[in-house]
Amino acid sequence: MTIITLTTDLGDKDFYQSALKGSILNQLPTVNIIDISHNIALFDIAQAAFTVRNSYKFFPKGTVHVIGVDTGYTSKPKYLALASDGHYFVGPDNGIFSLLFDKDPTKIVEITLQINAETPHFPIKDIFVKAACHLANGGTLDVLGKQISDVNRRGILQPTNDKQYILGSVIYVDSFENVITNISKELFNRIRKNRSFEISFKRNESITSISKLYNDVPEGEKLCLFGLSNYLEIAINKGNAAGLLGLKLGDSVRIEFYDQ
Repeated sequence: MTIITLTTDLGDKDFYQSALKGSILNQLPTVNIIDISHNIALFDIAQAAFTVRNSYKFFPKGTVHVIGVDTGYTSKPKYLALASDGHYFVGPDNGIFSLLFDKDPTKIVEITLQINAETPHFPIKDIFVKAACHLANGGTLDVLGKQISDVNRRGILQPTNDKQYILGSVIYVDSFENVITNISKELFNRIRKNRSFEISFKRNESITSISKLYNDVPEGEKLCLFGLSNYLEIAINKGNAAGLLGLKLGDSVRIEFYDQ
């Protein structure tokens, strides 16, 4: 089964998404096209990276992931195809690939395909599709361009900590308005060491336990859990945590640990 996934900021209103899929099917009629998301905020590289990072691992090895966000990031953009963790990725070298993986990709090439592009302003269709279909059809990275050793690097805010606290921040708000932080389950467990704790955030709100399910608390009550992404999440059972708790991207979340 051949799969190409799509992650873009094209939205659902216009014809661009359909043009993209039609171009893929013209080149590879039997391929399975899976939408990861077309509702990434415009030009939001961090949101796109978070979305792809937390979804691609659930696809079969060999899947090709096309990322079309902020493709015109400079007047002379560079486009890449790379292999990592048994998957292929195609997209712009705008820093997004530095946010996707925990280790360096297996192989990176700068795409140098000769494209007779009628619409050079739409590289997702004219360049990414051709590269993705080549890979999905069993082609190699070497045919797509010249091998390079690194990608454009983009910094991301990391939590800070010592033995008594972790200070993180909100990095994502999902469609349910659940608030996801940059505090990983691994970091939390490593610093906690079975101690009591208090999670505090905006409006002097705090939580002192980790739930396993959203309905571990009564409807309308706030909770924290480690969701599908394995990052600490602040939610309200059947409520919108971001709006009701006044949390937004970049807001601080602090965890204090207490010795028994």
